[in-house]
Amino acid sequence: MSKEFNRGISIGNNGGDKEAVQAAEQPEAIGVYETDEEDTKALILANEEDFIQGLIDAAGFVSEETQRIEIVREGRLFFAFRIRPLSSEEYEKCRRKHTKYVRNKQLGMKMAEDTDRVKYQSALIYEATVEEDRKTLWDNRKVWNALNAKKDRIMNGLDVIEYTLKAGEKDKILEAIDKLSGYESNNLEEVVKN
Repeated sequence: MSKEFNRGISIGNNGGDKEAVQAAEQPEAIGVYETDEEDTKALILANEEDFIQGLIDAAGFVSEETQRIEIVREGRLFFAFRIRPLSSEEYEKCRRKHTKYVRNKQLGMKMAEDTDRVKYQSALIYEATVEEDRKTLWDNRKVWNALNAKKDRIMNGLDVIEYTLKAGEKDKILEAIDKLSGYESNNLEEVVKN
Protein backbone atom coordinates (compact mmCIF):
# COMPACT_ATOMS: atom_id res chain seq x y z
CA MET A 1 0.00 0.00 0.00
CA SER A 2 1.57 3.28 -1.09
CA LYS A 3 0.73 6.51 0.63
CA GLU A 4 -0.50 9.43 -1.47
CA PHE A 5 0.78 12.90 -0.72
CA ASN A 6 -1.07 16.16 -1.26
CA ARG A 7 0.73 18.94 -3.13
CA GLY A 8 2.14 21.61 -0.84
CA ILE A 9 3.80 21.62 2.51
CA SER A 10 2.72 19.69 5.54
CA ILE A 11 4.36 19.45 8.90
CA GLY A 12 3.47 16.83 11.43
CA ASN A 13 0.13 15.03 11.36
CA ASN A 14 -1.84 15.59 8.17
CA GLY A 15 -5.15 15.16 10.00
CA GLY A 16 -6.68 12.71 7.57
CA ASP A 17 -4.18 9.89 8.01
CA LYS A 18 -5.96 7.31 10.19
CA GLU A 19 -2.73 5.46 11.05
CA ALA A 20 -1.01 8.67 12.16
CA VAL A 21 -3.97 9.59 14.37
CA GLN A 22 -3.91 6.14 16.00
CA ALA A 23 -0.15 6.38 16.49
CA ALA A 24 -0.54 9.78 18.14
CA GLU A 25 -3.14 8.38 20.53
CA GLN A 26 -0.81 5.52 21.48
CA PRO A 27 2.65 6.99 22.08
CA GLU A 28 4.31 3.57 22.34
CA ALA A 29 3.16 2.78 18.77
CA ILE A 30 5.04 5.74 17.30
CA GLY A 31 8.28 3.81 17.21
CA VAL A 32 10.56 6.41 18.75
CA TYR A 33 13.78 4.91 20.00
CA GLU A 34 17.20 6.15 20.92
CA THR A 35 20.19 5.41 18.73
CA ASP A 36 23.84 5.86 19.20
CA GLU A 37 25.96 7.72 16.67
CA GLU A 38 26.77 4.57 14.69
CA ASP A 39 23.09 3.52 14.37
CA THR A 40 22.12 7.07 13.35
CA LYS A 41 24.72 7.06 10.56
CA ALA A 42 23.48 3.65 9.39
CA LEU A 43 19.88 4.91 9.35
CA ILE A 44 20.83 7.97 7.30
CA LEU A 45 22.89 5.89 4.87
CA ALA A 46 20.01 3.42 4.44
CA ASN A 47 17.66 6.26 3.43
CA GLU A 48 20.21 8.46 1.65
CA GLU A 49 19.19 7.46 -1.88
CA ASP A 50 15.53 8.26 -1.11
CA PHE A 51 16.50 11.65 0.32
CA ILE A 52 18.72 12.46 -2.67
CA GLN A 53 16.04 11.45 -5.18
CA GLY A 54 13.47 13.48 -3.23
CA LEU A 55 15.70 16.56 -3.38
CA ILE A 56 16.30 16.11 -7.11
CA ASP A 57 12.57 15.66 -7.78
CA ALA A 58 11.70 18.70 -5.65
CA ALA A 59 14.27 20.83 -7.51
CA GLY A 60 12.62 19.99 -10.85
CA PHE A 61 9.52 22.05 -10.00
CA VAL A 62 10.58 25.00 -12.18
CA SER A 63 10.73 23.07 -15.44
CA GLU A 64 7.96 20.53 -14.88
CA GLU A 65 5.01 22.42 -13.39
CA THR A 66 3.12 24.77 -15.67
CA GLN A 67 -0.34 26.29 -15.84
CA ARG A 68 -2.16 27.61 -18.90
CA ILE A 69 -3.42 31.18 -18.70
CA GLU A 70 -6.13 32.26 -21.13
CA ILE A 71 -7.00 35.91 -21.70
CA VAL A 72 -10.73 35.91 -22.47
CA ARG A 73 -12.78 39.08 -22.85
CA GLU A 74 -16.50 39.12 -23.66
CA GLY A 75 -16.41 35.42 -24.53
CA ARG A 76 -13.50 35.74 -26.98
CA LEU A 77 -10.13 34.09 -26.41
CA PHE A 78 -7.53 36.74 -27.28
CA PHE A 79 -4.41 34.74 -26.47
CA ALA A 80 -3.06 32.11 -24.09
CA PHE A 81 0.30 31.33 -22.53
CA ARG A 82 1.81 29.06 -19.92
CA ILE A 83 3.38 30.08 -16.64
CA ARG A 84 5.76 28.22 -14.36
CA PRO A 85 6.59 28.65 -10.69
CA LEU A 86 9.21 31.19 -9.66
CA SER A 87 12.02 30.66 -7.18
CA SER A 88 12.72 33.05 -4.32
CA GLU A 89 15.74 34.36 -6.23
CA GLU A 90 13.58 35.21 -9.26
CA TYR A 91 11.05 37.10 -7.11
CA GLU A 92 13.92 39.00 -5.46
CA LYS A 93 15.65 39.75 -8.80
CA CYS A 94 12.45 41.30 -10.18
CA ARG A 95 11.90 43.33 -6.99
CA ARG A 96 15.47 44.68 -6.92
CA LYS A 97 15.44 45.56 -10.62
CA HIS A 98 12.33 47.74 -10.23
CA THR A 99 13.12 49.34 -6.87
CA LYS A 100 14.70 52.77 -6.67
CA TYR A 101 17.47 53.01 -4.07
CA VAL A 102 18.88 56.15 -2.45
CA ARG A 103 21.94 56.54 -0.28
CA ASN A 104 21.20 57.36 3.34
CA LYS A 105 24.02 59.68 4.40
CA GLN A 106 23.44 59.12 8.12
CA LEU A 107 23.64 55.34 7.89
CA GLY A 108 26.09 55.31 4.98
CA MET A 109 24.17 52.71 2.99
CA LYS A 110 21.62 52.40 0.19
CA MET A 111 17.98 52.22 1.24
CA ALA A 112 14.96 51.19 -0.82
CA GLU A 113 12.92 54.27 -1.58
CA ASP A 114 10.18 53.13 -3.95
CA THR A 115 9.25 50.08 -6.02
CA ASP A 116 7.61 50.61 -9.41
CA ARG A 117 4.68 48.27 -8.78
CA VAL A 118 3.51 48.19 -12.41
CA LYS A 119 6.95 47.24 -13.75
CA TYR A 120 7.47 44.75 -10.91
CA GLN A 121 4.19 42.97 -11.68
CA SER A 122 4.99 42.87 -15.39
CA ALA A 123 8.47 41.53 -14.64
CA LEU A 124 7.02 38.69 -12.55
CA ILE A 125 4.61 37.74 -15.34
CA TYR A 126 7.41 37.95 -17.92
CA GLU A 127 9.77 35.84 -15.80
CA ALA A 128 7.09 33.21 -15.05
CA THR A 129 6.04 32.85 -18.69
CA VAL A 130 7.42 29.65 -20.22
CA GLU A 131 10.30 30.56 -22.53
CA GLU A 132 8.62 29.33 -25.74
CA ASP A 133 5.54 31.45 -25.04
CA ARG A 134 7.69 34.41 -24.01
CA LYS A 135 9.35 34.38 -27.44
CA THR A 136 6.01 34.04 -29.22
CA LEU A 137 4.18 36.76 -27.28
CA TRP A 138 6.24 39.19 -25.23
CA ASP A 139 9.50 39.16 -27.26
CA ASN A 140 7.90 38.93 -30.72
CA ARG A 141 9.13 41.77 -32.96
CA LYS A 142 5.94 41.58 -35.07
CA VAL A 143 3.89 42.29 -31.93
CA TRP A 144 6.23 45.16 -31.02
CA ASN A 145 5.91 46.71 -34.47
CA ALA A 146 2.11 46.40 -34.48
CA LEU A 147 1.84 47.96 -31.00
CA ASN A 148 4.31 50.71 -31.91
CA ALA A 149 1.96 51.74 -34.69
CA LYS A 150 -0.88 52.18 -32.13
CA LYS A 151 0.74 53.06 -28.79
CA ASP A 152 3.82 54.62 -27.26
CA ARG A 153 7.21 53.14 -27.94
CA ILE A 154 7.42 49.40 -27.16
CA MET A 155 10.98 48.72 -26.02
CA ASN A 156 10.78 45.24 -24.49
CA GLY A 157 8.53 42.38 -23.40
CA LEU A 158 7.47 44.20 -20.22
CA ASP A 159 5.96 46.97 -22.35
CA VAL A 160 3.91 44.40 -24.27
CA ILE A 161 2.58 43.00 -20.98
CA GLU A 162 1.70 46.48 -19.72
CA TYR A 163 -0.20 47.41 -22.90
CA THR A 164 -2.01 44.11 -23.50
CA LEU A 165 -3.12 43.02 -20.02
CA LYS A 166 -5.68 44.80 -17.88
CA ALA A 167 -4.82 45.50 -14.22
CA GLY A 168 -7.30 42.91 -12.94
CA GLU A 169 -5.96 40.30 -15.35
CA LYS A 170 -2.44 40.95 -14.09
CA ASP A 171 -3.59 40.47 -10.49
CA LYS A 172 -5.22 37.12 -11.33
CA ILE A 173 -2.12 35.96 -13.20
CA LEU A 174 0.08 36.99 -10.26
CA GLU A 175 -2.18 35.00 -7.90
CA ALA A 176 -1.76 31.96 -10.18
CA ILE A 177 2.03 32.44 -10.22
CA ASP A 178 2.12 32.71 -6.42
CA LYS A 179 -0.03 29.61 -6.02
CA LEU A 180 2.12 27.65 -8.49
CA SER A 181 5.24 28.87 -6.63
CA GLY A 182 3.94 27.48 -3.33
CA TYR A 183 2.50 30.64 -1.79
CA GLU A 184 -0.94 29.18 -1.08
CA SER A 185 -2.53 30.85 1.92
CA ASN A 186 -4.04 27.56 3.17
CA ASN A 187 -0.66 25.83 3.28
CA LEU A 188 0.99 28.79 5.01
CA GLU A 189 -1.73 28.81 7.67
CA GLU A 190 -1.23 25.09 8.30
CA VAL A 191 2.53 25.54 8.64
CA VAL A 192 2.07 28.41 11.10
CA LYS A 193 -0.46 26.42 13.18
CA ASN A 194 1.88 23.46 13.49
